[in-house]
Amino acid sequence: MLVPAAIPVAVLLVQALAASAKTRARPLPAGRRPGVAVLVPAHNEAVGIANTVAAIREQLQDGDRILVIADNCTDDTTALALAAGAPVLERHNLDQRGKGYALDYGVQQLALSPPEVVIMIDADCTLSPGSIDRLACVALAAQRPVQALDLMRARKNSGLKMRIAEFAWIVKNQVRPLGFQRLGLPCQLMGTGMAFPWSLIGAASLANGSLAEDMKLGIELARKNAAPLFCADACVTSYFPSGEAAARLQRTRWEHGHMGMIVRHGLPLLWQGLVQRDRMLIALALDLCVPPVALLTIVTLALFIVAACAWLVFGWLAPLLVAGINMLALTLAVLLAWRQFGRSVLSLHDLFSSLAYVFWKIPLYLKFFVNRQVEWVRAKRDAE
Repeated sequence: MLVPAAIPVAVLLVQALAASAKTRARPLPAGRRPGVAVLVPAHNEAVGIANTVAAIREQLQDGDRILVIADNCTDDTTALALAAGAPVLERHNLDQRGKGYALDYGVQQLALSPPEVVIMIDADCTLSPGSIDRLACVALAAQRPVQALDLMRARKNSGLKMRIAEFAWIVKNQVRPLGFQRLGLPCQLMGTGMAFPWSLIGAASLANGSLAEDMKLGIELARKNAAPLFCADACVTSYFPSGEAAARLQRTRWEHGHMGMIVRHGLPLLWQGLVQRDRMLIALALDLCVPPVALLTIVTLALFIVAACAWLVFGWLAPLLVAGINMLALTLAVLLAWRQFGRSVLSLHDLFSSLAYVFWKIPLYLKFFVNRQVEWVRAKRDAE
């Protein structure tokens, strides 16, 4: 039990070490900038859809397109998106809910006149300048999916719990994929800020209600020799909801979806990579099997306590040494991530205070085994 549990800690440590190394910025790939179509799936996003559309349109060139998919909307999303200058495709199907169905509907529409590159941006995200150009050029040059840096921020004056959540997001969506990128390895798709050559996305299976439809798509494409690339120079940013109920619902959806992917796809993907001697599949499987940092901390600490008890009762020293090394490795990985990427979010004191946050999440993980969330449910935005 100790050795398998040490694997995700080792993967996280390698990623943190690689991400912390100083490297030169990568220039844009040589060659022309392809034509793009930007898909924006939106379910009751009247609060922010106009700003998202405006930010995207600022980065489009002549011949580019934007298409908002108003998916089962009951508010003014359609009218506001149209007023902001975006064509809207309305979809109404209460039996098939989830972003995967909305994106599939949009791709079917684009198939009437396919673009060279399709970029997917969530309706509550803000794009950093130049992101569309960079994503499009990298996707065209590599002929692989490309994932932008996807960050979620805690709002100003948020409490410690929300700032810890922001740091955990940085570890998951910045430190880990950046580390693998610098090792020449792939990343998971993250649901927004994704770019695809048409040859890949036009034939992809998108119509599903999975809580982790992004990870599922990335794995399917990796099995077709098109593992996703990470592009840290393009960035999409959104904000955590400040309401406790909305934040809890959002975290449950993300983490149950991730844990479900580990159970269903982790070992099969690793086995396939080993059989085929495909380092991309192996790396993607190992990355997939790294659980959320809070859960990894709980498991690592629990195993250390069990090993310590075994040493006290039976005198077994070897398990305690392995568990102790595992604890030190996890601590080092988190400290490296904090030192390089998290100091603007948390003080060192706050970081060590996060242990209380870790234990606060135990009910969320127990719920996975007794009352798992399996359907997509949208979290309310602050303005609602």
